[in-house]
Amino acid sequence: MREKRMTRNRWLGLLLFVLYLSLLFYLMFFSEMQERGVLVKPDYTYNLVPFREIRRYFLHGKQIGFFGVLLNLWGNILGFLPLGFILPIFSRRCRRHWYNTVISAYLLSFSIEAAQLLLRAGSCDVDDLILNSFGAFLGYLLFQLVQRLRELRRLWTSREDRA
Repeated sequence: MREKRMTRNRWLGLLLFVLYLSLLFYLMFFSEMQERGVLVKPDYTYNLVPFREIRRYFLHGKQIGFFGVLLNLWGNILGFLPLGFILPIFSRRCRRHWYNTVISAYLLSFSIEAAQLLLRAGSCDVDDLILNSFGAFLGYLLFQLVQRLRELRRLWTSREDRA
């Protein structure tokens, strides 16, 4: 049986993953931004209709304000982009198949949204699942782009060494 070896880059990826998760959980549950915090909201707030909030932010972005749109739409996408980049660094399954990365991000996002609902820490929104998964997919694409650039650099330097 082949022994799995953790390379320096994989250890770095694992460390980044732990730091990323710590920051993500702090922002989702303990930050005072956007009425976050456990049992802060008196009522349960949720949206179970796909694309309702996304559509609202696009149609009424001027009334909501630039910061509100930036925080909700782009924050959800950019918040999970690092996950899509970091997971393939230390997970072979996520590196080989993009859908493993997206499914992992979806499950993490679903867990956060369910916890937000149960703990009344923020609002549970199906659109956040969509935006978070899309952000992870973009992170995976960025990871693949970096890998291709590394391969091209390796080919280029090996070609120069032979010349």
